[in-house]
Amino acid sequence: MKFGVIVYPGSNCDDDMLYLLGKELGQDVERLWHKDKDLKQCDFLILPGGFAYGDYLRAGAVARFSPIMESVIDHAKAGGFVYGICNGFQILCESHLLPGVLLKNSTRKYICKNVFLRAETKDSLLTRAMETLKPYQIPIAHGEGRFFVDETSLRTLNENDQILFRYCDKNGDINVGSNPNGSLESIAGICNEMRNVFGMMPHPERSSSTDLGCTDGLVIFESILEKVLV
Repeated sequence: MKFGVIVYPGSNCDDDMLYLLGKELGQDVERLWHKDKDLKQCDFLILPGGFAYGDYLRAGAVARFSPIMESVIDHAKAGGFVYGICNGFQILCESHLLPGVLLKNSTRKYICKNVFLRAETKDSLLTRAMETLKPYQIPIAHGEGRFFVDETSLRTLNENDQILFRYCDKNGDINVGSNPNGSLESIAGICNEMRNVFGMMPHPERSSSTDLGCTDGLVIFESILEKVLV
């Protein structure tokens, strides 16, 4: 298994991901530049957080047209794994690899803090090793993280068990106060119907090392590795 981390002008979490996968977890990982179409034989693609193209127009709207996205879309349609975090999630929605859109936070302010989320399903590559209903502390850092989708698509997400994460409080309860950005139904992460494309706003790579003071996010990557390396 070879991981590829896609870098856009404005990405700022690419090094975090490269360090975690390569140094901490000992995986084969490649940096992929957005202007290239060659995926360099990477099996698992990661779109990291940041502000691709400065988030002009709206977050992810310009990055969606980067040359490499043609290869990413083909990779996903062929069943390959694609994982977007924060800005990466926004790009996947803009690329229509995931349903919905990430709107400006309900506070109209940029939010950077630790929050809690819980896994809503164990039927996904990211959450299979997580305990449902258990709160995990994962940081967020975004100005456009309010997930929204039309009623029909929302019903489909629920019926198909595509909602991966919801924001919750420290006790694992979902309420208005535990939703940091106003996301519809407190949704923090979803997957596609094929269950090979994943997106989430919180940053698990920033909570996957004792050096960072929190390891709650590490279970997501352990879940991925346990499955794909078998």
